[in-house]
Amino acid sequence: MSSDRTRKFPLPPGKLLDAVRAAARQEQFLEVVSAEEAKARFERHLDLAPLGAETVALADALGRVLAHDIEAAVDAPPFDRSNVDGFAVSASDTAGASDARPRRLLLNAEVLTCGAAPSLTVAPGTATAIATGGMLPRGADAVVMIEWTDLVETERGPAIELRRAVSPGQFVSYAGSDIARGETLLRRGVQIGSREIGMLAACGLALVEVVRKPKVAVLSTGNELTEPGKPLAPGTVYDSNGAIIAAAVAEAGGEAVQFGAFPDDEAVLDKAIRHVLTDCDMVVLSGGTSKGAGDLSHRVVSKLGKPGILVHGVALKPGKPLCLAVIGKTPVIVLPGFPTSAIFTFHAYVAPVLRAFAGLPPEAAESVEATIPVRLPSELGRKEFALVALVAGESGPVAFPIGKGSGAVTAFSEADGFIEVDALTGSIDAGTHAPVTLLGKSVRVPDLVLTGSHCVALDAMLGRLAEQGFTTRRIAVGSQGGVAAARRGECDLAPVHLMDPASGKYNEHLLEPGLSLVRGWERMQGIVYRQCDARFEGKAAAEAVKSALADPACIMVNRNAGAGTRVLIDQLLGGARPSGYGNQPRSHNAVAAAVAQGRADWGVAIESVARLYGLGFLPLAPEHYDFLLVEARRDRPAVQAFLAALRNSKVREKIAALGMRPAAV
Repeated sequence: MSSDRTRKFPLPPGKLLDAVRAAARQEQFLEVVSAEEAKARFERHLDLAPLGAETVALADALGRVLAHDIEAAVDAPPFDRSNVDGFAVSASDTAGASDARPRRLLLNAEVLTCGAAPSLTVAPGTATAIATGGMLPRGADAVVMIEWTDLVETERGPAIELRRAVSPGQFVSYAGSDIARGETLLRRGVQIGSREIGMLAACGLALVEVVRKPKVAVLSTGNELTEPGKPLAPGTVYDSNGAIIAAAVAEAGGEAVQFGAFPDDEAVLDKAIRHVLTDCDMVVLSGGTSKGAGDLSHRVVSKLGKPGILVHGVALKPGKPLCLAVIGKTPVIVLPGFPTSAIFTFHAYVAPVLRAFAGLPPEAAESVEATIPVRLPSELGRKEFALVALVAGESGPVAFPIGKGSGAVTAFSEADGFIEVDALTGSIDAGTHAPVTLLGKSVRVPDLVLTGSHCVALDAMLGRLAEQGFTTRRIAVGSQGGVAAARRGECDLAPVHLMDPASGKYNEHLLEPGLSLVRGWERMQGIVYRQCDARFEGKAAAEAVKSALADPACIMVNRNAGAGTRVLIDQLLGGARPSGYGNQPRSHNAVAAAVAQGRADWGVAIESVARLYGLGFLPLAPEHYDFLLVEARRDRPAVQAFLAALRNSKVREKIAALGMRPAAV
């Protein structure tokens, strides 16, 4: 865009000479400052917090930024469900089944399709037909595929002959295995993509509170400007800056309002700017900020109010004429007229402010080489794409496979990329280097990685880090998996709660050279049951367990081997194997869901989960939820911030409010 302002109307000889003198007189910039100083002066007068929230329909939330943390109000799935078409069974009834010696199971008189609630219990020696996605009935802890069975008729009715044994939990997705009720599903500041839309929909949300998009007035100045679509007159150019800047505003998270081009007339421009200042969050002009006779924008801006022009002239090439001002609380920017200079300075000075207003992170593909830390099994005959999360290892990126199945809504959201496994490959060995195809333009390795057991109180910790600008990744693989990851140096901290059966102490037996123990908090574990159940109500935990074990119809729900809670359960049972022992979900939420929904009568979980599900709770003993720290990573800023958060009074208050007891500091 030219700064030529040649007038096309006649002037008297005296005035013409005055115009020539004015054009020849250079109005110097206020002060040419460094790029860093210009940015500091500008942002010092701005509140860079995200703008207020507005509520939009889920269908309109794509690309928007969450204004508040989203806490899951339901489990996903909300019940234990089948992953295949087949039959719901008790795994113990399938032991020893083979082609030579099939096991015969009598079929119950119901078929569990999607959306149907079970009405019959799977008693020993029976099975219930179930479709993929069907709700697991009481008494069942596994599903057998229909391909493994033959239908036979017996005197007692139809039955199946089963040719393969299954283990507890096989082909079952447990309640809350994808999304656990009460956990922070998405955190404030997340930009909503299609994957996040799916997560919100899975929790039943029709409306979402998002950060309001900053409204940006875009004006161009210059007598030579012509609106695109109209014929060009001699000496004029099309107003390309208006379109470029409006598009750049949208890319940076703003909502551009184009007011078109204005002539070099101080009164007209002053009126226009004052008008848009009343209802816009930012004003961006282009042109009229240099030192020629027709460059009026900076003069007009200088008269609008305090604090006024903060920078006029930056030691940049291109971009020296940049003018930065704040009027009241509204930033007003006058970009250079040449398109290259305008867009260069926009991205350097305007876009960061817009992104902050819009709640977006600073701008930071597409394949990286990474190490696979664990054996990755695959099914022969099918090309597989394994979703992975990238973490920083001692010798480069580590691609940690995401363990959630194909039915999980959150798997894509948690993944950074995927590994392609050839159809003729049965598995990829641990330690293999493989290319990871990234999901998105780029992936930022998180500042902090926690691998191990999950606890809802971690949200208070990670929320504190998020406020400080740290990105975190939480990989829930259980305490034992966390210990293994810490020993391999694949995480910063491993949350654990494992009791040493010999000493009765928590987590101290896990220490070895290179690892140290950071105390976290105590969680009260106890018996969970449906309130008003006479077998438990008003009794001490030990007495209640005796009552439950004495009743063959009382079904328990267990925990998975390797979980810290499982050690406590086995001690509590003293070698007993009551009905339901083989049902071994991997989380406290799944235990509570099984009891609340009547598929089990009791289990062991932490007190905070019992509250979430409205269950009765009989205290057993506190457990220590601590962190194994990889000493080689102690000095990392994010690790130090995490350790400081453990001592922070507000964080500790939040943890205590959840029913936990923070360790002494």
